[in-house]
Amino acid sequence: MSAGQWWFCLKHLAVEPDEGCPNKDRMGPYATREEAAAALQTAAARNKQWQESDKDWDGD
Repeated sequence: MSAGQWWFCLKHLAVEPDEGCPNKDRMGPYATREEAAAALQTAAARNKQWQESDKDWDGD
């Protein structure tokens, strides 16, 4: 396992090290286990930021 490689498995909704499910079923890699555990929250926050940026771009 590479140091600092953590993934969030979308199939099992669990944090995994490098050895785990195929990458197509995971989000990452993340530097820490904690960052991987927060993957869904991080993605949701980024999506919200992008949606707000799109509103600004579209003039809404």
